[in-house]
Parts: sequence; structure tokens; C-alpha cells
Amino acid sequence: MSLNRRDFIQTISLAAGSIATVPVAAWAQQRPAEFAFARLRYDSGDWDYNPKVCANVLDAVVQYTSIPVHQEEVVITADSAELTSYPFLFMTDHKLVRFTEKERQGLVRYVRNGGLLFSDDCNHDVNGLYSKSFEAEMLRAFPDQHTLAKIPNTHQLYHSFFKFDGPPQTSHEVNGWGDNVVHKYLRGIEHANRLGVIFANQDYGCEWDYDWRNKRFRAKDNTKFSVNLVVYAMT
Repeated sequence: MSLNRRDFIQTISLAAGSIATVPVAAWAQQRPAEFAFARLRYDSGDWDYNPKVCANVLDAVVQYTSIPVHQEEVVITADSAELTSYPFLFMTDHKLVRFTEKERQGLVRYVRNGGLLFSDDCNHDVNGLYSKSFEAEMLRAFPDQHTLAKIPNTHQLYHSFFKFDGPPQTSHEVNGWGDNVVHKYLRGIEHANRLGVIFANQDYGCEWDYDWRNKRFRAKDNTKFSVNLVVYAMT
């Protein structure tokens, strides 16, 4: 179901904080130009952290663009045959990440088919458990990569919709959470001259994990960068 902003405000059910799901097969069959917020589910870690992120991202997409959106979060596994139906895949955690070989192969297939995996470090710590284990998993999945490369702050990602000089800071960075470092870049993996994996130590998940209705009380909308991610993934 496509939503305009009025319908979004009237019907979205995610703001209460629970993750609503929709059957994957039903959504994949109607994939047209709609944006579906897909969340990666995997056996290790706490993949369902930051449950309000989807509602905030959908609100930002509806508010600033003409892209129609699906109102419910789609939860999908890495080894699902339908994963490639979704151009954007959100992953979050602050624990150990361990993929099975089938999950790993599924993510490789996803990236090689043009998908964008956005992985968010809830620890905000380059030396934390999630950061280290996720990077190790990506290097196992993509053995031709020696590291997650820094994404230049001049990259198309930062002007795909809104203009940014690089990744926006989060309140967790400014307040000294995690490694007490302001990370001035994102890291990632490219395939066929496009980003297929983006890894953020900035903790955008916690930054965007609030009731989307409260956005009107903020002097500055901190979810605008999510629009760039969506537009980049879909174009």
C-alpha cells in the first residue's frame, strides 16, 4: 500500500515502538517504485534493537520526497530468496555478529544484485564487539576486500538528495558515548562502482529511535540523512 503524508499520519502503527512485520512474499510480489524499509534478522545479536527507526525513516521519505512508501517494516533473513527484492536493508546491533555460510552467501548475492546494506553500530565504538565482528564478517563474505574502505565525504551519497559535507554527527558522538570519538567518515564496500555496504559507527539507529511525531519539536530534523540513503539505494 502506497501512502501519502496524510495517510501516513493517520495509519502508521510503528510509532508505539513495536516492530510490525508484513509477509515477505506478499510484499516482494508488489515491489514497484515503492520504498519498503527492510530490516535484517539474523540468529546472533539483537537485530531488533531501535524499533522506532522505521517509522522515522518512512516519515522523512514521505515528508521530503514523492517516493511512495509501504507503511510496515519488512523483517527478512539474509538467506531469503526474496532479499534482492528490497533495495535498502537496515542492520543494527551492539553484540557479536556471526553469519552462517548461507546467510553470508545471501548477503553477497544481495550486494551483487544492487542492494544496499546499511549497518549501524549501536555501540558507537570502532573497537567494540559489533564493529569488529561485523567487519570480520564482511571480509569473509567479500575476500577481495582487505578492509572496509573509508567513503569519501565528496561521495554521491552526500548529495543524492540533501547536501552534506560528510556523515552528520549524532548526539551520542557529541556527548561522548561509546569510544568518545566523532567519526568524520563512513566505511563501506563497493560493487560495480556503487556502494553495496555502508557501515556507520555514528549510532544513527539510536539517534533516529524516537516517536516520529516528536520531530516537530526539534529545531533540526536529524533524520534527513536517512532520505539520502533511501534515494541513493533506489536510484
